[in-house]
Amino acid sequence: MAFHDTTRPVPATGLRRAVGTVFSEFLAWRDARNTREALSKLTDRELCDIGLKREDIDQMSDAQLRNS
Repeated sequence: MAFHDTTRPVPATGLRRAVGTVFSEFLAWRDARNTREALSKLTDRELCDIGLKREDIDQMSDAQLRNS
C-alpha cells in the first residue's frame, strides 16, 4: 500500500510575519480605542479619583499604541 503525505509545513515567510504584525497592530489599536472610550465615559470627578484629567485620555491611548 502506498502512502502519500499531503500535508506541508508552512514556512515562516515574510508574508506570514507581515500579516502577524498587521494583526498585532490592529489589536493594539483596538485596545487603545476601547481604553479611550471607557475613560471618556467617566465624569471629571471619576477621572480625578484615578489621578487623570480629561486631556490625559488621548495622550494615554497614544502612548499605549507607541509602546505596543
